[in-house]
Amino acid sequence: MDQEYLDLKKWLKETADEPLETMNGFFDRRIAGYEEHMSPWREHYRWLAQLLPEDSRTLLDIGCGSGLELDEIFLRFPQLAVTGIDLSQQMLALLQKKHGARALTLIRADYFVHPFGEQRFDAAVSFETLHHFTAGKKTALFKKLCHALRPGGVYLECDYIASSQEIEELVFAESERRRQRDKIPPEQFVHFDTPLTLEHELQALREAGFSSAELVGYLPGDNHTPMLRAVK
Repeated sequence: MDQEYLDLKKWLKETADEPLETMNGFFDRRIAGYEEHMSPWREHYRWLAQLLPEDSRTLLDIGCGSGLELDEIFLRFPQLAVTGIDLSQQMLALLQKKHGARALTLIRADYFVHPFGEQRFDAAVSFETLHHFTAGKKTALFKKLCHALRPGGVYLECDYIASSQEIEELVFAESERRRQRDKIPPEQFVHFDTPLTLEHELQALREAGFSSAELVGYLPGDNHTPMLRAVK
């Protein structure tokens, strides 16, 4: 096993007794320091904004949080009509405070359940929100995203990946162990990272019906947060 796997296994052992937190509770309790915590990804936010098609007029942002990607997107597209969906009311309140004057519709909901509509958006984005879910749940969500995009629409995803199959299997097994220990039902979202490998992430996108799904690349010095692009 490589060193990354061994380090992760050691960390999981050290934190083995920590209780799982609900997804919205985790972020609501950390709202004060959230944007500073995410500051190392500033260049990723800028990169995502630059990759949006020039003719984008409508955008769906799932797991929008406090809108750090939107801070950059609105600089390039000040008139963009954005629909943002997130579980955390605290995060949405901060986003509203920052960008309330924009054409912004905010929805507190589970984006796996909330309907996106059909052919409503020119583009969709997600930033570091999907690394908690199984391939099956992602494929179903990606199908909804694909249907919500207009023909030729683009979905951009920037998120963690597992660097090996062994790591993917390790984190999913540990997640299931902790869920059973804490008696958490399968439908309850918890904050525990279970990233897929790049191969499995792209496979989920392709199975969802996009005409193409590709790795755009990585920023220098970061081999764990790829930028993915899928086109309807």
